[in-house]
Amino acid sequence: MASTGANGGIVGPDNDPTTSEKITTFTESGNFTQSPTNSPAEIDYLVIAGGGGAGTDRGGGGGAGGYKTSFPGGTKISSVPYSSTPVVVGAGGGGNSNGNDSTLLSITSTAGGKGGTWTNSGTAGGSGGGGGGRDSGGPESGGGASPSGQGNAGGASWIDSQNSGAGGGGGAGGAGSNGQPGNPRGGPGGNGLANSITGSSVTRGGGGAGGTDGRNGGVAGNGGPGGGANGGGIGPGPSQAGQANTGGGGSGPTWPASSSPAGAGSGVVIIREPEGTFTASGVWPMSAVNTFIKAGSWL
Repeated sequence: MASTGANGGIVGPDNDPTTSEKITTFTESGNFTQSPTNSPAEIDYLVIAGGGGAGTDRGGGGGAGGYKTSFPGGTKISSVPYSSTPVVVGAGGGGNSNGNDSTLLSITSTAGGKGGTWTNSGTAGGSGGGGGGRDSGGPESGGGASPSGQGNAGGASWIDSQNSGAGGGGGAGGAGSNGQPGNPRGGPGGNGLANSITGSSVTRGGGGAGGTDGRNGGVAGNGGPGGGANGGGIGPGPSQAGQANTGGGGSGPTWPASSSPAGAGSGVVIIREPEGTFTASGVWPMSAVNTFIKAGSWL
C-alpha cells in the first residue's frame, strides 16, 4: 500500500485507487517472479526466439525467430505462479545454423531457420531461411514458417550464371523476398512487427538479407525492419549479424568475399503485469483533510 503521509490517514469517501503496469524485460535467460499485488495473476507477454544464421557462400538470409505476443488484446497467460519461474531467451544461430527457442511458462517461440547454403534450400523455422544461390538449374526454395502463426517463409533464389541472388529470410510481419535480376540481387528480408508492450512502439523480428554473386557488381539485399541484417555491399563484402534481442536473421554474403556467413540476433522475453501502487479506497492523507472537510461533513 502506498504511504498516505507521515501523519497517518483518515477514512472517508472513495479517493480512486490507482494501479500501474510493471514491465520486465529479459535479454538473456533468467527467472521471473510476478508482483505480489498482481491479481488475478495474469500477464501479457512478448516472446521472440533467436533468429537463424545466414547460409554459407552466396547464401540465403536467416529467418527471424518465432514471434508470439498477447499484447494488445490477445489471450494473457493466466494462473501464473507467484514463485520464481524460469525464462529462456534463445540465442541467435551462428553462421549456417538455426536459432534457439525462447520459452515462458506455456509459451514457446520457435527458432528462426537458417539460410540455405550455395545450391541448397532454406530451412523451416519460426520464420524460414531464404534459399541459397546457384548458377544453373531451378531456384532453391525458402524455408517455411513452421509451426505456423509465428512468422513467415523465406524467399527463393534467383538463378543466373555469375549473377545469382539468394532469397531473403522471412520476418515476423512478412515473407522474405526472392532473389531477382538487377540490384539488389539478393532478396530483402521480410519485415518485422511493431509492438508497444513496453509503452513505446518497437519493431522486432526482421528477416536477414539474401546474399549474392558479386563478380559482376551484384548487390546483396537489405535486412527486414526489426533487426534483420543487411547484406554485403557491391563487390566483395562480408555478411552481417542480426541485431541482438530482436530475433533478427543474419545476412548472406556478397561472394567471393567470404564463405563464412554471420550469425543472427538473440531473442527477447517481455512481460507486462498490473502492479499495485495502490492507495486504499477511502484513506486520505491528514494533510488533505482540511481541504475536504468542513464543520464535520465531507464536501
